[in-house]
Amino acid sequence: MYLKTLSLAAAVTLAAIGAAEAREQIRIVGSSTVFPFSTAVAEQFGKSTPFKTPVVESTGSGGGMKLFCAGVGEQHPDVTNSSRRIKKSEFDNCTANGIGITEVQIGFDGIVLGSSKAGADLDLTLEQVFLALAAKVPVEGKLVDNPYKMWSDIDPKLPKKKIEILGPPPTSGTRDAFVEIAMEGGCEALAGAKELGLTKKACHNIREDGAFIEAGENDNLIVQKLESNPAAVGIFGFSFLDQNADKMKGAMINGVPAEFERIADGDYPVSRSLFFYVKQQHVGVIPGIKEFIAEFTSDDAWGEDGYLVDKGLIPLPEEERQATMEAATGLQSLSM
Repeated sequence: MYLKTLSLAAAVTLAAIGAAEAREQIRIVGSSTVFPFSTAVAEQFGKSTPFKTPVVESTGSGGGMKLFCAGVGEQHPDVTNSSRRIKKSEFDNCTANGIGITEVQIGFDGIVLGSSKAGADLDLTLEQVFLALAAKVPVEGKLVDNPYKMWSDIDPKLPKKKIEILGPPPTSGTRDAFVEIAMEGGCEALAGAKELGLTKKACHNIREDGAFIEAGENDNLIVQKLESNPAAVGIFGFSFLDQNADKMKGAMINGVPAEFERIADGDYPVSRSLFFYVKQQHVGVIPGIKEFIAEFTSDDAWGEDGYLVDKGLIPLPEEERQATMEAATGLQSLSM
């Protein structure tokens, strides 16, 4: 009975893989932050190889993982972009659905609090970022619903402006990274927080009283909204700040500006790694996947003078790029 069930499962898997032969374009989903980098590589790949230009969709890191891990076959994507590392639960879901994964770290990015150039200059500590966004904060030794309405309520030195922050939804890798790095970091540095039970994931809860506004997965839309509302602040990747430097400016965090060199040096306190993940079962079935990986991990693309740097990517150090390229082109399997 076991052998019969196993044979049936294998037949279904092979049929799904065979069905994928009908699709001639690589399909990529995932992170809105990685989207412009992946799109640039896809366009270059389409121009410089005999393969069709891959289709790239911005679905958010969490949404991309859900689509990617759903199964093998033409109806499922081949690659997913992510602005955070794959979660253990996502890896387990992929594994349960018969999917082998190759992980490719492409470089670094900073998460910025950006505003229109017409808006007020902000120089914030991580503690102040937490106090502006947290659902509950310590006040006089008690944990209370966030009472801060104005930036100046947090610190009189900050602008006397309403706290109005546009940010990504829970499916976004930028949101995941922001709450883990910025909010948790600010929470842990805040006097009295730990004693009131504010540690780790308890620090991740964002207020729901209107001060934080979910603005979807489209970072370009956030930029447009900030242009029309100079009093507001947005949460997005450094690459979008870099690409919109004529319209936007970033807040300083812990006295460090959101700049390429400061993120690359590790000085900027809110930075993260960027990834894409390859479905091994589709390699050799969907045309061009190996060649796409080779283009993405070439010096011309992700090197220190590559075309992705012009898009705002902070590259890996040279030795790490070489090791990552070898693992990626060799389709090394991820294990967790």
